[in-house]
Amino acid sequence: MQPPENPRTTRVPALAWILWTVGILAYVVAVLQRTSFGVAGLDAADRFGASAGMLASFTVLQLLVYAGLQVPVGLLLDRVGPRWMVAGGALLMAAGQALLAFSTGIGGAVLARVLVGAGDAMTFISVLSLVTRWFPPRRIPVVTQLTGLLGQLGQVLSAVPLVALLHGPGWTTAFGSAAALGVLVGVLALAVLRNGPPGADRHPAPSLGDVGRNLAAAWRHPGTRLGLWSHFVTQFPANTFALMWGFPYLVSGHGLSSAAASTLLTVFVLATMVAGPLVGGLVARHPLRRSWLVLGIVGLMITAWAVTLAWPPPAPTWLLVVLVLCVAMGGPGSMIGFDFARTFNPPGRQGTATGIVNAGGFVAALVTILLVGVVLDVMSPGREFTPEAFRAAWTVQILFWTVGLAGVLRTRALARRRMAEEGVRVPPLRDSLRRRRAEARTPGR
Repeated sequence: MQPPENPRTTRVPALAWILWTVGILAYVVAVLQRTSFGVAGLDAADRFGASAGMLASFTVLQLLVYAGLQVPVGLLLDRVGPRWMVAGGALLMAAGQALLAFSTGIGGAVLARVLVGAGDAMTFISVLSLVTRWFPPRRIPVVTQLTGLLGQLGQVLSAVPLVALLHGPGWTTAFGSAAALGVLVGVLALAVLRNGPPGADRHPAPSLGDVGRNLAAAWRHPGTRLGLWSHFVTQFPANTFALMWGFPYLVSGHGLSSAAASTLLTVFVLATMVAGPLVGGLVARHPLRRSWLVLGIVGLMITAWAVTLAWPPPAPTWLLVVLVLCVAMGGPGSMIGFDFARTFNPPGRQGTATGIVNAGGFVAALVTILLVGVVLDVMSPGREFTPEAFRAAWTVQILFWTVGLAGVLRTRALARRRMAEEGVRVPPLRDSLRRRRAEARTPGR
């Protein structure tokens, strides 16, 4: 684990904020490209003559490409740096959107979404690498949370201006505009971004032989795997709810109107925005208690789901609000995994470690989404999904929580053992609480 930071070295240079702003812009556009096909579902069905199942497979394929490329992208990030990765990702997504703009067949649309998924995979962890390289360690947890939070503005861009273009000038103009925006961001990234501060310690790009060794070393370190399992166990409930099954669950499972369900999903987004900086602040102040924060967030989600699923449907509105608030904590909670990757790995392999961590939550979410759909189809064949089918389907989360929590607890023990070998002792939680109570009672504090 990296040594503690001197609290006085927390000043952030203005250039760091400028570069981060460009990185945020790139990530916002990446989220726009990622979610653009979802808001164009009905238009896509007409354009390509595709069934709902075929259109859904486009999203699954895109997520598969994203998750599958996380480790290769992390290795490449350590080799070439975030500047080229952010620019390359933006241009790759622009190529995909340009292809989609003029495609009229399924084959071209599939290739387009593969390109978008590949470019998207390059963006987020590269922007996180910029944060790690340009900001002092004490600021990184909060800036990381803000990065994930602000990036979701891309969903607003896809839901409002992109939809307006689709229903106005049409398909080619809408996706052609998205492609042009991607080119603009790619050129801006090349012109403005820098891999590291002037005068900072420069680490030579790893050779091809070093790439394999870095991957093995990052995986062997229990701190990296602790980050992976933390990301795994916190992100999949939030993504499964927000990206696929939350809206139909609220409508078909509890009889809410579309407007009411949309309002609850808006509450979900707002809760994520509020919780992100708070979680980041706690991580910065209590770096030795990050795993407890992960476990606490998972405990909140499990409790909220257990009460909601035990309640005979329809559940009261207040309970659904509580459920949404608790599940929304999973997004900020998953960002803690990246902090483990940062602090337990040297700079030369942090991109690799971040890629490993980022794959965890997306793989878990993808499989959970598919399993929930399978259970719903089995229990509601040939008819609308029933409340009973949803109650059964959501229980598949138990499997992933069990696996994820076991992974967190096991790798936490291994990571603490490694820290002890390096001379860093993590005091028992009860001792820390006892000391804090004593400090609070001390006069003058």
